[in-house]
Parts: sequence; C-alpha cells; structure tokens
Amino acid sequence: MPQNAHAAENELIDRDIEAYLARHEHKSLLRFLTCGSVDDGKSTLIGRLLHDTHMIHEDTLDAAVRDSRSMGTQSGELDLALLVDGLKSEREQGITIDVAYRYFTTAARKYIIADTPGHEQFTRNMATGASTCDLAILLVDARHGIAMQTRRHAYITSLLGIKEIVVAINKMDLVGCAQSRFDEIVREYEAFATKLPARHTRFIPMSALHGDNVVHKSTAMPWYTGPTLLEHLDGVPLDAQQNRVDFRFPVQWVNRPNLDFRGFMGTVAGGCVRTGDRVMVLPSRKTSTVQRIVTYDGDLTEATPPLSVTLTLKDEVDCARGDMLVHLGNEPHQAQDVHAMVVWMDDQSPLVPGKEYLLKHGPHKTPASIVRIAHRVDVNTLEHASAPALALNDIGQVQIRTQRPLVYDAYNRNRQTGAFILIDRLTNATAGAGMLLDPGEVEGHWTDSPHIDRARPVRSAVTANERQARLGQKPFTLLLVGLSGSGKGEIARAVERRLFDLGRLAAVVDGMSLRAGMSRDLGFSKGERSENLRRGMELAKAMNDAGLITLAVFTAPEASVRSRARELVGRDQFAIVHVSTPLAECRKRDPSGLYRDLTAGKIVGVPGVDFEYEAPTDAELTIPLHELGLPDVALRTAVERVMALLESRQIIVK
Repeated sequence: MPQNAHAAENELIDRDIEAYLARHEHKSLLRFLTCGSVDDGKSTLIGRLLHDTHMIHEDTLDAAVRDSRSMGTQSGELDLALLVDGLKSEREQGITIDVAYRYFTTAARKYIIADTPGHEQFTRNMATGASTCDLAILLVDARHGIAMQTRRHAYITSLLGIKEIVVAINKMDLVGCAQSRFDEIVREYEAFATKLPARHTRFIPMSALHGDNVVHKSTAMPWYTGPTLLEHLDGVPLDAQQNRVDFRFPVQWVNRPNLDFRGFMGTVAGGCVRTGDRVMVLPSRKTSTVQRIVTYDGDLTEATPPLSVTLTLKDEVDCARGDMLVHLGNEPHQAQDVHAMVVWMDDQSPLVPGKEYLLKHGPHKTPASIVRIAHRVDVNTLEHASAPALALNDIGQVQIRTQRPLVYDAYNRNRQTGAFILIDRLTNATAGAGMLLDPGEVEGHWTDSPHIDRARPVRSAVTANERQARLGQKPFTLLLVGLSGSGKGEIARAVERRLFDLGRLAAVVDGMSLRAGMSRDLGFSKGERSENLRRGMELAKAMNDAGLITLAVFTAPEASVRSRARELVGRDQFAIVHVSTPLAECRKRDPSGLYRDLTAGKIVGVPGVDFEYEAPTDAELTIPLHELGLPDVALRTAVERVMALLESRQIIVK
C-alpha cells in the first residue's frame, strides 16, 4: 500500500489494536490470479506487490536476498519471484509449476493471490487456481506481445466466469517505456477479445521488476494517466460477483445429533434464505418451510453466500446429502443429459466418447459417460472444429449422460452450482474440469451446428417384416470378444461363410479393420478402445436396421463398455460370445505378431498384459477354443455352437 496508508495502519495498531482488528475483520476480500505465458513476470509482479505493501516478513526477505545472490538471478540483486516460487524445482528452473497462494491486505480490502504457471504443460494448474477467483491479471511481455498461452489463459478465464480482467503489459522498461508499443499490444488483445464474452478490462503498462505502476506511479511513463495496479484492485466492485437472486443450498450433510433436531448443513451457493421461506427439495420436489437458520454463534434471520449454515425445516421431508434446497418458483435445471465446456487435464488418457467417469458436482457424485464431443476450441482463433477426442489442455464442448439427474444452473449464472469435475474411476485422479451450459445456449450459439440436436432416426420405406421375409432371417448382432489371438476373428468369418452358404446375409465388423478407416484417429488406450467399440456398434446397429446379421469382433476388455454396447444395439437383438482362450495360448498363436512386438518393446497397451481384461460374466455363449481339439476340428465345433445360438434365438427363419 502507499507509504502514508501503511503509516496510518501502523498508527492505528499502536493506538487501538481492537479497532484495527475490527476494521480488518470487516474488510472485503478479493481473490485474484496472475496468468499469462511463461516468463511474463507473474511471480515477480506478486513479489513486487508484497514487497511494496510491506507484507514480507524480515526473515523471508533475508532468505530471498541470500537465494538471489547464490543463484545469480537479477545479477545478485533481490529476485522478487523467489518470494513466491516455493518449490525447489521452481527456483532451480526459474519457472512456476504449482499454484502458489499468497495473502496481503491494504487499507481498503484483503487479498488472496493465486500465482499460476505459464507453461502449457501446467495449464490444468492454472485452471484450478482460476476457479475461485474474482479477477484475473493477464500478464503480457511487452517485447513479445500476445502469445498463444496468453490467448489460452484469456479464454479459460472467460470460461470460468471471471468478469474483471487486468491486462498488465509488463517489462515496459525493455521497450523504452514506449506508448506506441503499449497501444499496439492493446489493439492486438482487443481484436482477439471481441470473440470472448464481454467483461470489464483494464490495460496497465508496468515494470514489475522496477515497480512502475504496480503500487506506485511510474515517472518513466508520464503518458499513462490511469490508476496503478493496486489502486485498481482496491477499487474493483465485488457486489456483482455473487448470484444474490436464485437461492441455492446444496446439502452437504444431514445432522441428527438427537431425536429433537434434524438439520441440513451446507454453504449458501446463491440467493438469500430467510426463516419462514417456502423451499423445495430437489430432485424429490418435496416442499416445506425454513424453521431455523442455525450457526455456531447463534441463529440468523437470513443467510446469503458464502455463509455455511444449518437449515431446519418445519416438516420431516426426505432430504439427503447431494440434494438441493431452492425457493418455490425459482428452480434450477434438472437433467441426466447435460452439455458443458470441459478443460481436459489428464495427461495419461484423452477424453473420448463412450468413456465412463465419476462426475462430482458440489457434494453430489454420480457415474457419467461422454456421449459426444460437439467441438474443440482453437485457442488461437476461437474457431470450433470437430474432434474425436480431447487431449491434455484441450478445451471443448461435450454432451454428458449422468446416472443420476444433476440439479444445476448454467455456470455463467452461478459458478457454484454450474461447475463440476470428472474423476477417472481407476486412478481417482481429476481428469477434467467442466462448466455446465444453459440448454438454450446449446441449441444456439454454443453448438457447432444448430441442427445437430434435432437429429432423429428417419423411418425407412421398407419395414422390418418385409426385410425378414425377403432375407429369411432376423437382424441380430453377435459381439465376439476375447484376448488378441484368441481366435474370435476366425470364428466370425467362418460363421459368415456358413450363413452365406445357407442363403443368408451376414457381415463381419472387425475392430482392427475399423482402425484402417473410420477409427484411424484412435489409439489403444482404454478410452480409445471404448470409442472404437462404440463406433463399431453404431455400424452394427445400422446393418441390423438393414436386416443383416452382424458379427462384431472386438477385444472389448471392459465390462461396463460391453454393457453399453448391449444397450446401444438393443438387448433383444444382441448377444455376447466370449472366446475364452487364455493368455499363454494366445501368445503361442500370435497370428498378428502382437505379442512378439510387445516382448520387443515396440508396443504397449495390450489387454491382459498392460491392464486387466475383464472376462464377461454375462456372455450368452463361451467358447474355450483351446480345449476343442485340433485347429480345424476346434473351428468347426465353434461354428456349430454359434449357429446353435442363432437358431435358439430364431434368427434363421426356415
């Protein structure tokens, strides 16, 4: 803070510590982050703020001075970034990796700063730091202008609903403090920002290293007449940051210490609740009246965000953790099929349609699967492009189907009820962060095609009965699964031949063959195998609609994915055939050389070796091909068993 304000604070502390503490307790709190491209000076800026507002302890300052000398940064002078970069690897590399939180106060308000990484590799850390912030300081190196990571961070902050942004054009001392360079960067950013949602933007030229326009006015840039960074932060209005209209109370816990008390604990996520208000429990839609608003310090007559309270209701209604209390007539959306913008954070596995995750939405957690990827966003141009998957740091719009309905608001209306994370079910790691969209937005501006959600099956002019009479068969899909080399493909092709010789029509859909065409964009991770099977099942269903028998050949290592395949095609015309050849025998057979290449270290991601193959427990037919004798005999026996299954289902019409 300015020197005179700092002196006034110290005087108040000396004169009346109780008054100082009371004033400090009731100051407003602003959470902000610094972001932008690598080496734009984010940590140095925070160090400068802390240093010039006298918020650095003497021992911390002495340690930073010693480290600056030993590391040789800033020619032995104090390196302000060392006041923030706490990890040893950060200090050694001179970069920010983790999100560092720092705290300081001025006469006007209290602050929490999130110093986020600039490297693309750590974009997920930046998104995490931004998720709770009210304001973003987007740093730009005056020498280099707007970089790709600058655009990425600008876009992410807009997605996360940060409506106050400061574009801090740093290192002006390295371009001679030229106003022309400042104006050029302002024009460049404004041209890009026209494609982003409207928000309040302040441009400030500065030198964090020398302190120009950070806390104190710069004498080197007299042409700039606006506020310093700290003056702007002290004056930013915060009233618009919270939704004070729509009452939202996600229940985090039901407190029942005795027979006479039943309270619903949580944090007010929006609006205002008062004793006597009529409320509804979602999703059950039971109604009651707020009887008490209980806190540790005593009952309140009303509660607003972000208070944590316990609500008691007049009636005994069914309400559990994960439910939400709202006012009657002001209800959020409820749906199992939702649309969202997702920032992908998993560096091990991409997001692909068909993959199943745990979706955590407030206190509510439910299994969810990715239905489709509507588009991926090019962070340079903000153009939308089709994409089969989202890789690390990609941003895209997706459709998600949840097992239990979500009760939510669009993120741009309420950040607390509109945010969620996707959790990998195997590793329990956070795989992605999402912002839920309003259904009206999805149908219009946010979709890559305004017609895509209007797609409906078109009834054929030829009926299923007419096809059955012509072909002498009913449509059906056999999904033959097993380890690579189990013999499932040989069985499928032999059954195809037998059906053709009988005057019937069948076709093989082989997972490996799809990879030469429609699935050539997919790899061999679990998620991508899931997507390959989904595409295969869509093809199988289309062939069934044409009256054909489909023999689908896939490894399909996950039980949940096979279950979704059954639902997609239809239970009444679907069966699983498990070719149960064990791994040791598959290695001996090795018709494609897969295991040979695995042993040589040329490939990874083989089911049964690199990750578990979940043997089907719901297969309609299991064929232990390795136990059926010599190869020719075994194959004939397997074909007979498959034909018997088809006949038992009356697929072949006599």
